[in-house]
Amino acid sequence: MGNKKKTAAPAVTEEQRKNMPLGMKNYKLMLIGFAVIVLGFVLMAGGGSDDPNVFNEGMFSFRRITLAPILVLGGFVFEIYAIMHKSKE
Repeated sequence: MGNKKKTAAPAVTEEQRKNMPLGMKNYKLMLIGFAVIVLGFVLMAGGGSDDPNVFNEGMFSFRRITLAPILVLGGFVFEIYAIMHKSKE
């Protein structure tokens, strides 16, 4: 029972690697796009007031109304590019 041998996972051949739909470059680009999207949502957060009777003008700042949505949309467009990008290999 305790004499079972562990076999190593089979290595990926070059032919199998060429048949993969996405390469390492695609995954790296997708990671960059995901980071841009997360950055956009982080910039969009906040702006609330501690006192409900006091209006906080800070929630209508350039960062939250303009910059953050542009980063989020740009990140999604970059994700589409990262998925559709075909490597020259």
